[in-house]
Amino acid sequence: MTFGQTLPGLKVLDLSTNIAGPFAAMILGDMGAEVIKIERPPHGDDTRALPPRWEGEATVFLSVNRNKRSLLLDIKSLEGKAALFRLIETADVIIESFPPGLGEKLGITFGALRACNPRILMASISAFGDGPIGKTMPGYDALVQAVSGMMSFNGSPDTPTIRVAPSILDLSTGMWTAMGLLAAILRRNTSGEAEHIRPSLIDSAFTMMNHQLLSMLATGQPPEKLGSGAPSAAPYGVFKASDGELLIATASEQQFPRLCKALGLDTLIEDVRFRTMADRLQHREPLDLAIAAVINLQTVEHWRAHLGSAGISCGRVNDLADALALPVVAERCLLKEMQVRLPIDPDSDGLRKPPPTLGEHSREILGRLGYSEAEISTLVGNTRG
Repeated sequence: MTFGQTLPGLKVLDLSTNIAGPFAAMILGDMGAEVIKIERPPHGDDTRALPPRWEGEATVFLSVNRNKRSLLLDIKSLEGKAALFRLIETADVIIESFPPGLGEKLGITFGALRACNPRILMASISAFGDGPIGKTMPGYDALVQAVSGMMSFNGSPDTPTIRVAPSILDLSTGMWTAMGLLAAILRRNTSGEAEHIRPSLIDSAFTMMNHQLLSMLATGQPPEKLGSGAPSAAPYGVFKASDGELLIATASEQQFPRLCKALGLDTLIEDVRFRTMADRLQHREPLDLAIAAVINLQTVEHWRAHLGSAGISCGRVNDLADALALPVVAERCLLKEMQVRLPIDPDSDGLRKPPPTLGEHSREILGRLGYSEAEISTLVGNTRG
């Protein structure tokens, strides 16, 4: 059995939008589940409208919606809601990311779904949870980065507060959602019962910051802005070479003397300011200045080869285009048919269907539910599908 045959026969309804929920549903789709993406008219998933575009489709949408079929359906209408519940009757999983209160307003709650299908597994994704406080706080990835404290130690001391550029809270919440649903599937195989999981971006944020959080609790000091530096290791960070930038990472006591000898800075080894990792962290600035003065004299490639031969972890700071051209990227088969595969196995066969156009499968899906051509035309109107 291959990766793409892990979840044969599993039926997933994706009512979510943006990134977290669609990514979770895509993971299940890559593993072989049948995923129907239910999109509201007239424009569908919010990310379909975002630039830039690739062959007419938004790249954000394309990145998290492969291996799905698109059904354009107005679930706020009586007819659309009735069609949705006909789908729920035979579904295994439903994923939603409604704004606070919308699920209750529409009657699409866990209680309603369980009454329709006693074995349904539901994932409700939110920014701050569904508690009395959290459900009043809608939000996006960047907002949760700010509120959670994640942005407070990102960047350099002399720069304004900045966010982590990739949507790490959306994507990590999508992964937790998929893992939570896989665990729920295993439990249901024994219990036969419905289950509701409720992942949130704020939970993901604190999980992503686990060692910074514990360090703060242990020391009483919040994390500092260290640029490319690390809070628990030095020297560690980006240094300017004569033709670009080089990241050097030393994370053990054994590596420091090797680095010093390779750089011709043997005197630093016995310098009382740098004898232990704790000493080096306390005197990070003079240490970095001494190393920077030497690194600047040669090219990145010179230092990459020279330090690499001494067993020091280092590498060029690439832009994304240069990184994509690296031989190791081709070796790992990371990009397939303009899609980034899941980071599980380079031989995974998850890329089977391209992301759907809006409403591409509406008539097919509704026809399978038993709707007549006239009823389908009423439900989909003049939209594609």
